[in-house]
Amino acid sequence: MGQGLWRVARNQQLQHQGYSGQGYLTREHGRRVTTNNVSNTNHRKQAQGGIDIYHLLKTRKSKEQEGFINLEMLPPELSFTILSYLNATDLCLASCVWQDLANDELLWQGLCKSTWGHCSIYNKNPPLGFSFRKLYMQLDEGSLTFNANPDEGVNYFMSKGILDDSPKEIAKFIFCTRTLNWKKLRIYLDERRDVLDDLVTLHNFRNQFLPNALREFFRHIHAPEERGEYLETLITKFSHRFCACNPDLMRELGLSPDAVYVLCYSLILLSIDLTSPHVKNKMSKREFIRNTRRAAQNISEDFVGHLYDNIYLIGHVAA
Repeated sequence: MGQGLWRVARNQQLQHQGYSGQGYLTREHGRRVTTNNVSNTNHRKQAQGGIDIYHLLKTRKSKEQEGFINLEMLPPELSFTILSYLNATDLCLASCVWQDLANDELLWQGLCKSTWGHCSIYNKNPPLGFSFRKLYMQLDEGSLTFNANPDEGVNYFMSKGILDDSPKEIAKFIFCTRTLNWKKLRIYLDERRDVLDDLVTLHNFRNQFLPNALREFFRHIHAPEERGEYLETLITKFSHRFCACNPDLMRELGLSPDAVYVLCYSLILLSIDLTSPHVKNKMSKREFIRNTRRAAQNISEDFVGHLYDNIYLIGHVAA
């Protein structure tokens, strides 16, 4: 009696796991049953009029393409979203398979504007035969030329109609581009002070703490490695721009562009003192406050102390 009940319970368990009373049901048969169930489910979904994404993702043209998603079988919005994650090199390779999709103008326009945020040609009526893919190649070629010779690079952009011969347009291009070599850019701006002036005015330092604003400034316009006339020019231009962006704060603190200039120079010297491994005796907070207030007497002790804390905790302003 007990053995009979055990045998019935065991048979039910085996049937649940893919066995039968007559013998073993192969795993392949179980797979076919599962596949048929999924297929029937998908068929029911399609019969209801909806697009089954799962079915589309599993579609294959041939056995050779097993494991390879054919983007042409997907909705266009989904295909373009997938391709938008590719860089220019991978997108060119993708065009060998999906020529119409990978050569879409919107994809190449996004690549251009994400790398070179401003070009004069963006705001013009495109000439006959214009292509953003071709424009990307020209922008890349021009950037490489600039990193070898800045003047030749700018002339290349102008010759292709990408940039207008205007200091303001060149400044906007530099401000919105991160592919330019900073050492070559520093040489170019030192020679083109008209472009430097327009580049400074593109910065907005409103409601920023002075050391943080100085760091942002030097991220776009790199400071020279040595002190000199160019560094003094940069600090002077920054001081006037910072005051112009924060008129209320300047009145509240009683600061002028000359006072901001003194503070900026003090911050640079303090940064070198605190971060240089060659300086054994680091400047203390009390020494920094005393030296700074000696040069700019109207500045409060608390404000100068906050400046020291910022450099001590965050680091160099021109790194």
